[in-house]
Amino acid sequence: MITINIANQTLTFKDKSYAISSSANGVGEIEGSFCTPLGKFRICEKIGQDLALNSVLKGRVFTGEIYNTQLAQKHPDRDWILTRILWLDGVESHNKNTKNRYIYIHGSPDETPMGISRSKGCIRMHNKDIIELFDLVQIGEDVAIIAS
Repeated sequence: MITINIANQTLTFKDKSYAISSSANGVGEIEGSFCTPLGKFRICEKIGQDLALNSVLKGRVFTGEIYNTQLAQKHPDRDWILTRILWLDGVESHNKNTKNRYIYIHGSPDETPMGISRSKGCIRMHNKDIIELFDLVQIGEDVAIIAS
């Protein structure tokens, strides 16, 4: 099981712990809130298998772009989803809308700070970490997101 601790800004799987960044808006399950939902989830899709490091994904599809400084400067307001996506589906009544809210665990630019809440609802990870996690987990893997 993957455990995501919002207070500690960590994701733990087996004996490995990774720094993450959850929502800047806090926790919650309301559509359009840009909050990170709490509770029990499952990985419903794995997207990005074999894509290069820093591959840009938009709408869960590789755009053909590889993230770099020039691309970031060209699109300063883009919410970068890079390298891999683990798409979450809520399994409890209060978080059943998670998949429809497009809440993922995904890669981010290397300069994105981890350990602080700055995402738009998703769980951000460094690219090398999301690749490692992606290769270890399966579709259907249980995920728990806890406040502390």
